[in-house]
Amino acid sequence: MGKQKLLVVEDDKGLQKQLRWSFDAWEVAVADDRDSALAQLRRHQPAVVTMDLGLPPDPDGASEGLATLQHILAAAPATKIIVLSGNQDRANALKAVAMGAYDFHRKPCEPELLKLIIERAFVLHAMQTENERMLQIAHDSPLAGIVSRDPAMLRLCRSIEKLAPSAATVMLLGDSGSGKELFARGLHELSARAEHRFVAINCAAIPADLLESELFGHEKGAFTGAGQQTLGKIEMAQGGTFFLDEIGDMALALQAKLLRFVQERVIERIGGRIEIAIDARIVCATHQDLKALVREGRFREDLYYRLSEIVLAIPPLRERVGDSVLLAHHFKHRMCAAEGRATLGFAEEALMAIEQYKWPGNVRELENCIKRAVIMTEGPQIGAADLGLPAAPQVDAPVNLRQARDAAEYKVMVLALARSGGCIVRAAELLGVSRPTLYDLMHHHGVKIAN
Repeated sequence: MGKQKLLVVEDDKGLQKQLRWSFDAWEVAVADDRDSALAQLRRHQPAVVTMDLGLPPDPDGASEGLATLQHILAAAPATKIIVLSGNQDRANALKAVAMGAYDFHRKPCEPELLKLIIERAFVLHAMQTENERMLQIAHDSPLAGIVSRDPAMLRLCRSIEKLAPSAATVMLLGDSGSGKELFARGLHELSARAEHRFVAINCAAIPADLLESELFGHEKGAFTGAGQQTLGKIEMAQGGTFFLDEIGDMALALQAKLLRFVQERVIERIGGRIEIAIDARIVCATHQDLKALVREGRFREDLYYRLSEIVLAIPPLRERVGDSVLLAHHFKHRMCAAEGRATLGFAEEALMAIEQYKWPGNVRELENCIKRAVIMTEGPQIGAADLGLPAAPQVDAPVNLRQARDAAEYKVMVLALARSGGCIVRAAELLGVSRPTLYDLMHHHGVKIAN
């Protein structure tokens, strides 16, 4: 295996030679200005770059160095850049870190300390590269859209995997925006029906007088305006999966006709006389309490029991500790790529605002919030103001000391894992504990790292 590649951006020829000699453990490429740095970056694709901020044509300032930093990160966002600066230039070094640099080191350089910083940068880059590779493998999974480290969500994913091969009718319960359709699609894609269609219909989005035709289709001349035969959504799902979203909003009269299909797996188009056999798996979802609707006489009890052979509850985002930050990072990376922007960072106060907000609109609200922030943010970091979130209300802490300690320990650990993207080394650093200690805490609280 060849040496790892390191790019040194330095216009002082003497210091170039000194650094090249000190860094004999790596394959060193050298550049002395912005153009040559970008050329070497394209040629060698180094994982780590050391860079002097004082580059020509501004060797006594930092403007050219900061511009070069921005260009390198735009071209290779994963590159770890270590900024070299004088004792009097600490403010610009901190600015560089805020822009996305990995770390800074003061000049004159201490070779052994700088080598240690570089070694850590290589290790972190390798871990992040492996994590991205695993995520890419997972991207092909039908459940790739479910981004979570919450134990309840991970158990739910395992339940979906177990249920997918079966023919059981599944009821998904969860708030709006919690990901019910993602799980329904996962059931379909993991089943033997994946080669056939997944057909979804939202019962709340279609007027009651049109929903029957949408579900069952109609024959030519069945009613005014029916100029041709039209297949319904149920018939279009032949061989595949039929997903009824917001089933709790369906009118009682239509529930009776749906019950016949669920029981006998046959339909008749409106205006038709021929029974059509349908082979489709039924998955339904609602944010409402169907048992309460049954008691109130607004939902048929027999239909409820037919549809709820298996009931799965999706926890709201506010109950998934650490997932709001994890999802925020996920959406930020995706939106930056979609908008053609250099990778943005989150300011600490922005992460705190995301953690503290209750997200009544769940994952959908968070996704829209991050999309807006990525589009509107002007600087290199998303700040709390860019999110536009209201201030979090104060809540009472638990009284029991042991419960408070366990709850705080669990929450802080999961948040550290979320902020670090699942990197154990980085999470341990954030928590100020050793890796074995973090592993012990994870085992104690039943937390696992999901690929």
